[in-house]
Amino acid sequence: MKKLLLVLAVTLVPASSQAACFGSAAYKTCYDDNGNSYNIQHYGNTTNMTGYNSNTGSTWSQNSTTFGNSTFTNGTAADGNSWNMQQRRVGNSTFYSGTDSDGNAFSGSCNAFGCN
Repeated sequence: MKKLLLVLAVTLVPASSQAACFGSAAYKTCYDDNGNSYNIQHYGNTTNMTGYNSNTGSTWSQNSTTFGNSTFTNGTAADGNSWNMQQRRVGNSTFYSGTDSDGNAFSGSCNAFGCN
């Protein structure tokens, strides 16, 4: 679950920050009150995101494509290492697996009762 939360954390602007976004549904740029910026490009079944951390000067990226009930996500962490994850929805459950930015494999599932 720790690795799944990493992906979800990357895709969301932190709740403690107020974000201002400019652009359209297809392409927007957001800035938060900490000076970080995020670019989000959405077209068809693909979403590409890039981000900039103003405290460290580092950047990250994440790309997701959905086909039917499967989503394939890959990215580059702020340290330059790549990671990937596949998710497959079956009924009310989501099964996921991938490799984190340290090269460690992970897998699990989530449903209405939580994740394991």
